[in-house]
Amino acid sequence: MDWDDLRYVLAIKHAGSLAGAASTLGVTRTTVGRRLRDAEERLGVRLFDRTPEGFVPTPAGDELAETAGRVEEEILAAEGRILGHDAALTGRLRVSTVDFLFHGFTDVFVSFMERYPGVDLTVRATDERVSLARREADVVLRLDNNPEERLVGRRVGRMQIEVYAARSLVARIGRDAGLASYPWLHRDERSDGRWLDAWLARNAPGARISLRSDEYAVLRRAMSAGIGVHFLACFVGNADPGLVSLGARLTEEARDLWVLTLPELRHNSRIRAFMDHVHDALKARQGELEGAAPEPVGAVGAR
Repeated sequence: MDWDDLRYVLAIKHAGSLAGAASTLGVTRTTVGRRLRDAEERLGVRLFDRTPEGFVPTPAGDELAETAGRVEEEILAAEGRILGHDAALTGRLRVSTVDFLFHGFTDVFVSFMERYPGVDLTVRATDERVSLARREADVVLRLDNNPEERLVGRRVGRMQIEVYAARSLVARIGRDAGLASYPWLHRDERSDGRWLDAWLARNAPGARISLRSDEYAVLRRAMSAGIGVHFLACFVGNADPGLVSLGARLTEEARDLWVLTLPELRHNSRIRAFMDHVHDALKARQGELEGAAPEPVGAVGAR
């Protein structure tokens, strides 16, 4: 048996398809299919049933995938221990965060790169939760009130959220208008937006929904264009001179901001340097995260 087959079997089980496994492994779909056929021929058993819903592991495939998972955990743990001893402030560093955090605090990343030019920084901005154990990232900047117990790191601050509108929209609707008078941006109906439905029913009954999207970039652009109002992180909304807070803070949705890594990586010099740099830089800007001194609606037109 080729030990490399274990990676392919595990990837197919996780993805449920050849294309998904190919994306995970960084190879072509054809390569994954060929490696699976070769493995099944060498072992003399079928490892997956091909169904309309995808590739479903047989009992033999399940057993092999379970073994592959244990082998992967051991390899990644050993790699983490080795990386943890790296004392050089050079080499690769992979960081994962969400797009609006990177956009709002790009200067923090820039100052880190200027301070440590030998570090080859890769930033992945995604709403999906990446796996540090599977080396999808070395460090994460994560908004979470209950981070995973297996991760270690530092709490940077607490992000507050408020309702924001374009100044042009406020001028059109009226400075003294209630929240129900504004058109609202909402999630796609196929998504779970029940929390916003409940909030609107309590705070803006009868409000009209002007546009729906699950894409942050679309909602953000629509807000700036005056199509509707929506919630934004205070540090994002307050930094945009074209927006104004409507004074409705969603305190229950406030999130702690953490910089986190794996225990075995916390002594790696470049990881420790990045975590310390981000913590110190953002701690000094806690007021921005918490939306200190938001501009009232009555100030519309002051700029």
